[in-house]
Amino acid sequence: MRKNIGRYSKYIRPFTMLMDLVLINVIANFVLHGMNDRLYHLFITLVWLGITYYVQFYEVYRYTKITDVISKIFRLYVGFVILNFAYLGFFVHKVDNFSILKYTIISVLAVGIFKFGVFFMLRKYRSVYKGNLRITAIIGNDYLSKQLVRFFNDNDQYGYNLVSKTDGFANKDELMRYLHSLKAQHVEELYCSLESLPTFVIENVIGFTDNHLIRLKFLPSKNEVLVRSKKYDYYGVIPVYAYRQIPLESRSNFALKRLFDILFSSLVIVFVLSWLTPLMSFLIKRESNGPVFFKQKRNGLDYKEFMCYKFRSMHINEIADLEQVSKNDPRITEIGKFIRKTSIDELPQFYNVFLGDMSVVGPRPHMVSHTEMYAKSIDKFMVRHFIKPGITGLAQTSGYRGEVETQRDIINRVRYDIFYLENWSLLLDIKIIFLTVYNAVKGEKKAY
Repeated sequence: MRKNIGRYSKYIRPFTMLMDLVLINVIANFVLHGMNDRLYHLFITLVWLGITYYVQFYEVYRYTKITDVISKIFRLYVGFVILNFAYLGFFVHKVDNFSILKYTIISVLAVGIFKFGVFFMLRKYRSVYKGNLRITAIIGNDYLSKQLVRFFNDNDQYGYNLVSKTDGFANKDELMRYLHSLKAQHVEELYCSLESLPTFVIENVIGFTDNHLIRLKFLPSKNEVLVRSKKYDYYGVIPVYAYRQIPLESRSNFALKRLFDILFSSLVIVFVLSWLTPLMSFLIKRESNGPVFFKQKRNGLDYKEFMCYKFRSMHINEIADLEQVSKNDPRITEIGKFIRKTSIDELPQFYNVFLGDMSVVGPRPHMVSHTEMYAKSIDKFMVRHFIKPGITGLAQTSGYRGEVETQRDIINRVRYDIFYLENWSLLLDIKIIFLTVYNAVKGEKKAY
């Protein structure tokens, strides 16, 4: 399992977003004549979240140019000032135009100063203290490969730790030995040149990186047209694009999905689990001895293990972590048959969602023993771990729920999961949730 290499990026984004919201609300109280209208504070909070998502204000990466950050701040200000004038001018006539202008300028200026403070602090942290590093390797011997090596070596403030650079390989065996050495070095991103590498190298690199959770990125060949549908990042002036375009690797999309998960799971916990848990405790314990909740280790984002919660539906048994439930399984209790059929047993996983281990929608997590087995036998099975697992998913609403009876079941489940992670949208999540509820009410053949 990959070690923690001093990377705390997942905490930086929510922290900066929270600080920005605090700043704009506090400044509103001081500048707008002590205005404490709760509706207005709700308005500027929602407007801020909407505009920052639209202009991708929090899509700032280690390779992002300073001019791009300034552009985001300017676009944010334009949207923020226009909507503030519209709201305050329409609903709060006592506030003059100068105060509105003063408030928006001070707010965006304060946020901008804070943003650049974090931006340059991270650069200093990477260059001086060698923290927040991303371990990389490069395969290729063309002009762009050499430029990328120079970029990584000359710009330590970006935090790329280049541990390996090779020109190419004579045969597949040599290539595979090299790829396994990258895994041993905990390489997170592998850059391959399409200009100088033969087809057998590209094909095997794609397969290996997919199955070992290494992000694969390509340097385009000089004859390759820059296609608009591809999302290119620029390291200096070097174009780079990821082999897999995963929408949830965008910070704005990730934040949107996380906000949805928190709100949705909170509603379920407060309005359903608050009264359902005592009822289930009585019914489960009346029939069999043991805990109310069944806890089991599962693999989540980036293959990290977490404890997954369910209402216990089986008698206590020693093979619960080894064997999947099958039809007419004698381990299942009478109340267990009902809660499994209606998917009530899955509801405690909303605690996992609230805590951040899972999402409402995503690839279903398997028990650790089965994950290890499928990782060895099913090509691209590990790709599912590029995003958080879910309580329900596209595969489950497409007929691949429950026991894996044949290899075809798990292969098709993986195909649906990969389609989901490459085509995620909030509307797709909502559609899957509705289909899940519909199927639970209707009843499913494999819900046992």
